Amino acid sequence: MKEEQKGPTGIYTWAEEDRPREKLLLKGKEALSDAELLTILIGSGSAGVSALDLSKNILKGSENSLDKLGKLSVRDLMKFKGIGEAKAISIIAALELGRRRRENSPESKPRIRCSRDAYDIIWPLLADQSQEQFWVIMMNRAGFVVKKSLISQGGVDQTSVDPRVIFKEAISELCSTIILVHNHPSGNVNPSKEDIAITRKLSQAGNLLDIKVADHIIFTNHRYYSFLDEDIMP
Repeated sequence: MKEEQKGPTGIYTWAEEDRPREKLLLKGKEALSDAELLTILIGSGSAGVSALDLSKNILKGSENSLDKLGKLSVRDLMKFKGIGEAKAISIIAALELGRRRRENSPESKPRIRCSRDAYDIIWPLLADQSQEQFWVIMMNRAGFVVKKSLISQGGVDQTSVDPRVIFKEAISELCSTIILVHNHPSGNVNPSKEDIAITRKLSQAGNLLDIKVADHIIFTNHRYYSFLDEDIMP
C-alpha cells in the first residue's frame, strides 16, 4: 500500500487565528500560551521543526518553567537544535526586559514595613542569579528605601562581606536603618553558621555607629528566610 503523503505543517498552513502573531492581534497577548509567545521571539524554526515545536522543546527542557528558562545562558539555549546565537540573545533580552519591568516601581521610594516588603523590593535584583550576592537595603527613619546597594558577589555558594564597605555607604547615604540580603542559589533558605556570624558582627558594628541592622533576608526565587521573623536577630 502506498504511504499517504503528508501535507506541509509549517505555521503558514495554519488557520490565521491560530498563528501566534495573528492570534495576538486578533485576541490579545493574554490569549497566547508561553510557547506561542516564545515562538514570536524565535521567528522561524529549523528543517523539519516549526518555530512552535522548537519553542515547546525549549520550555520542556526548562521543565516548563519561565523561572528556569530565565536562568539559561546564550550557550545553554544554543544547545537546542535550531537555536543560534541571534535567537538565543533575543530570548534572553526579552526575559531581561520582563525582569526590569518588575524592578521599576511607580513609587520611587518604596517603604518597608515587614520582611515581605524587603523580599519583594529585592526580588528583581536577585532573581535568577547563579552566583551568591550580598546586598544592603538602606532606609531612612520612616522606613522609606534610600538605596539598594550590591556589596559583594562570589561563587555559587559563598561571598565575602566587608563591614567597612557596608557602613561607608550607609553613612554616605545618611540612612538610619539597613536590611542585609543575600541569596542562596541552591534554593536552601536555612542560614549557615557563617550567615549567623556575619549578622552578629554587622549588628554590633551598626550599634556603634547608630545604624540599626533591622533584618537579614536569605533570598531564593520562591521563598525567603527572615532573621527578624525567626527571632534570631542579635
